[in-house]
Amino acid sequence: MATNENLPPNVIRQLAKELKNLDESPPEGIEVIVNDDDFSTIFADIEGPAGTPYENGVFRMKLLLSRDFPHSPPKGFFSTKIFHPNIATSGEICVNTLKKDWNPSLGLRHVLLVVRCLLIEPFPESALNEQAGKMLLENYEEYARLARLYTGIHAHKHKNKSKTGAICESTTALNVGQSNSTVPSKNIPSAPALVSTSASTKVLGIQDQNAAPSDPSVGSSTAHKKDGPLAAKIPAEKRKMDARKKSLKRL
Repeated sequence: MATNENLPPNVIRQLAKELKNLDESPPEGIEVIVNDDDFSTIFADIEGPAGTPYENGVFRMKLLLSRDFPHSPPKGFFSTKIFHPNIATSGEICVNTLKKDWNPSLGLRHVLLVVRCLLIEPFPESALNEQAGKMLLENYEEYARLARLYTGIHAHKHKNKSKTGAICESTTALNVGQSNSTVPSKNIPSAPALVSTSASTKVLGIQDQNAAPSDPSVGSSTAHKKDGPLAAKIPAEKRKMDARKKSLKRL
């Protein structure tokens, strides 16, 4: 396994600086995976550019750095299967920046941007995948169909759960638990007061009406409105008073 020991100290320092910059300020549509223990292999996830057959896909690629880097260019490979003229079925990338146009002053950012640009504008004239190159020139619709098919099958977006997502999931779980504790289950009989509120109100009303009123005037007014059992519940003192009134009238 390659380690940082395979690279000169000055190259390691330069790479560390570049990787830190890429991590803090990543290029559009590119995410670099940093491994502090091994700078000789650089991984990156490249988003398929909008308006291309690679849209909505994420492609994993890697750059392999030799010991004489940056005097010699890195070698580029796609780990994700892709149907593209300049990417071989083995994943090898063919682009002039990594071959005859290489310059030691070019940094990793430039290389990654060039690779992503290949997804926007392929070069069928220097095709590693001859089938894709020929199809691109002769039947673009079929080329685009196959490229989209490969993208849909192999270039799935990575669903990394962020802390925010975990918090949302936990909150949802708590809400579900609370709703389950509030809404009665089918196996548990519901409280009568919640189901038959009007019936319980009527029962309470009868009980209040049947209770002996503290004020006789209130009791008498209620008796005019409600017939039946209320008359039988008039206090004995009131009956005696009415009897005395009748006897006084007779006199």
